Amino acid sequence: MNKVFLIGRLTRDPELRYTTSNIPTASFSIAVNRNFTNQSGEREADFINIVVWRKQAENVKNFITKGSQVAIDGRIQTRSYDGEDGKKRYVTEVVADNVQFLDSKGSNQNFSSEQVSPYDMIQSEPKGNDMKENPYADFGSNIEISDDDLPF
Repeated sequence: MNKVFLIGRLTRDPELRYTTSNIPTASFSIAVNRNFTNQSGEREADFINIVVWRKQAENVKNFITKGSQVAIDGRIQTRSYDGEDGKKRYVTEVVADNVQFLDSKGSNQNFSSEQVSPYDMIQSEPKGNDMKENPYADFGSNIEISDDDLPF
């Protein structure tokens, strides 16, 4: 099983790019504190590269900046490429399935008044949500899901 859960702060602003087929992808790194201190009594951190795809990549770019605290749910991926010197290079990163913004509304001073915070987009749970009813009843027939569009 390949599953990763991390909580940390962004070490740089997310970088948004688009693939040749126009799929958005964002990359950034987070600092994750270790659970112990070193011999000097200082807490060290690991710096972990994160990659996120599609709509979530655009949300990451629009709503979080360096210093923002996030929770990441994803998987570890190692890939390789040939460097300009002809040597094979390896990159290990976390491909995020889910990025939760943990900063409270207004705590990140980098938001301009023009931007909409992701907290403004959260809707409260609909009233009358009764779990006795089938929540999928209104979806109709089967939904076809394909992995053909995935970049990995």
